Amino acid sequence: MKQIPIISLNNICKSFPLEIGGEQQVLFNHTFNIMPGEFVAIMGPSGSGKSTCMNIIGALDTASSGTYKLYGKDITTLSPDELAKIRNEYIGFVFQNFNLLSKRNILDNVMLPLMYRGLPMAERLRRAREMLKLVGLEKFETYLPTQLSGGMKQRVAIARALAGDPKLILADEPTGALDSKMGNEILKFFKKLNKELGITIVMITHEFEIAQYANRVIHIYDGRVTYDGVVPKQESVLLKSEKKAAKK
Repeated sequence: MKQIPIISLNNICKSFPLEIGGEQQVLFNHTFNIMPGEFVAIMGPSGSGKSTCMNIIGALDTASSGTYKLYGKDITTLSPDELAKIRNEYIGFVFQNFNLLSKRNILDNVMLPLMYRGLPMAERLRRAREMLKLVGLEKFETYLPTQLSGGMKQRVAIARALAGDPKLILADEPTGALDSKMGNEILKFFKKLNKELGITIVMITHEFEIAQYANRVIHIYDGRVTYDGVVPKQESVLLKSEKKAAKK
């Protein structure tokens, strides 16, 4: 049976209104599929449009034109409430700055998305503890985020993202607030989740060294996809794609 792409973008464009009038287009005709079980890095320099692309993929924003299908369902024209439900049911988010509630212990933080699903407390506790054990933090459930290292905070964020059994993990610069050692540990953990559990991961980054942990890179420059394929051995391949796009 033919697999359905978990993400399917077709001619996605995005423009923002300018205060002086008119619009500024930041995404141009993004068209690509991401299949279940892939580990994809969306890479590009600052201002390239990768964050805007991420927001559309994560149902945090909508495209100006084009279609976006998530697991075969066209979500392009859904209402904000419908998009919120899609995010809660299909997508787990891992952000650069963790986005943990500082006054709640890490068990409560991991249970939070499960509360919005209306699950009974016993099930929320079971699932949250299972995820904390998965990321190696089962002995720290009563700790506050302020008592943890940066790497531990990010593992809590990963546990929270996994708690709802999402189809997709969307990681936005997940090592940006970490030192290189902790960052490498988090990236290796993503690799393990992808390889051993088959979780689809889309990771946003501007660093080639980080993109190398993925199996595929989609490179964006000036709002256009300039490369889509296996992660090259040399960053120069991606830089050449930028130069080629700049000449057009």
